[in-house]
Amino acid sequence: MRTLRIRSFLVLCFLLLLLLPWIFYVTAYFLENQTLSFMNSRQQDEALQSQLNEVVAFIEAGTAKWTDADWQSQLQKQLKPTKIDVSLQTETGADIYRSNPDRRGSRASTERYTIMESGQLLGKAILYLPRSNQTPVMSALAGLLFAFIIIGMEMRRFLLRPLERMSAAARQIADGDWDVQLPQTRMTEIAEVRDGFDVMVKGMQTAYRKQAELEEERRFVIAAVAHDLRTPLFALRGYLDGLEQGIAKSPEKAARYLAVCKEKSAQLDRLVEDLFTFTKMEYAESSLKQESADLASVIRKSLDSVSPAARHKDISFTSELPEGCIVSGDAHLLERAISNLLDNAVRHTPPEGGIFVHCGKAERRVTFAIHDPGPGFAEEELQRAFEPLYRGETSRNRSTGGSGLGLTIAQRIVRRHGGELAVSNHTDGGAQLTGWLPAYAPVEKTALHNENKLLG
Repeated sequence: MRTLRIRSFLVLCFLLLLLLPWIFYVTAYFLENQTLSFMNSRQQDEALQSQLNEVVAFIEAGTAKWTDADWQSQLQKQLKPTKIDVSLQTETGADIYRSNPDRRGSRASTERYTIMESGQLLGKAILYLPRSNQTPVMSALAGLLFAFIIIGMEMRRFLLRPLERMSAAARQIADGDWDVQLPQTRMTEIAEVRDGFDVMVKGMQTAYRKQAELEEERRFVIAAVAHDLRTPLFALRGYLDGLEQGIAKSPEKAARYLAVCKEKSAQLDRLVEDLFTFTKMEYAESSLKQESADLASVIRKSLDSVSPAARHKDISFTSELPEGCIVSGDAHLLERAISNLLDNAVRHTPPEGGIFVHCGKAERRVTFAIHDPGPGFAEEELQRAFEPLYRGETSRNRSTGGSGLGLTIAQRIVRRHGGELAVSNHTDGGAQLTGWLPAYAPVEKTALHNENKLLG
């Protein structure tokens, strides 16, 4: 659909106001006078008066010949170019001659003359003059009114109606109804406003859906974590009540009760820490620290943090951590992400198993991978591994002690740093987590160093 600018539309309206009355005037003038030869009113009056004098002189000179056919024929020829009609009557008012019997009384104005000779009334002459320019003027006014009507209708069609519909759409959105149909228009400026309004509506719809999803996720996380917290709390309270009531009478039984209490408190601590980190990554407004961080060093620290749990299951680590794996970001958050991945691998690795850890640099990325010999991921788990609080039936259930937030937190930390994290099953069996982070590029420092060298 071709568009039209408001400025061009107003110019067309102005031209219509000028042309349409003129067209009506010219048309009416032509229909009345059968000619398009225009003269000003003064010239027309002078010409008419001259013609009138000539006709009157001819009539007065031929008073005795009014009934003569030849004389009447000469009068008819003289009247033809003047557009004046004549009626000659006797002294009693009886018609002697009419130049145009069909136009009896049709002229707007007349001139009446009485022919007298020696004080005796010879006859009467009535001259029907041409009509004035009143009809063309009225036609011009009608054309102006018609132009206003056309402009009003088109302004409502192209300007007012689309704006009214967009106003109605805005009120519809304000009432919570997002299913709005924005009007089409041929006006460029209104079309641009419509497109901007459409972008705004789609953005609001996206934000509303995202907010609804976040709110639903928040409620789900709170409900699920509250349920997960209740289980270790219930067990912890039971064992503490047993110790208080003296059920654990032997030192060995008391030590076992204390070990269970310690394990449940550690599980509670892990759940609370995961929930806090998850909430921080979802809603925190503060930006990340953009510092250089050695990913190999971060992985070593993470290995140290999960070593106690690994030694408890006699799990060994094989690592390939070359130098130069420098990334840009927050080393503390990256350590938390790697620790979550390693903790997940330790929990799913069978006793006396081995976990392989690797990092390396490829072009402008630093890659890393963690492979454990556990049961791996089911098909559904590969699709939903990073969903908050999702646990599979076999490899990611509550019996392993996981909160269901570890992989979610790790993925969000990696993505916040501009990288990506993925899960898969290794060809040799077991689960494999791979990811990458942008390599550190000290652009500002290099530019400053070069500038100092040039100044020096």
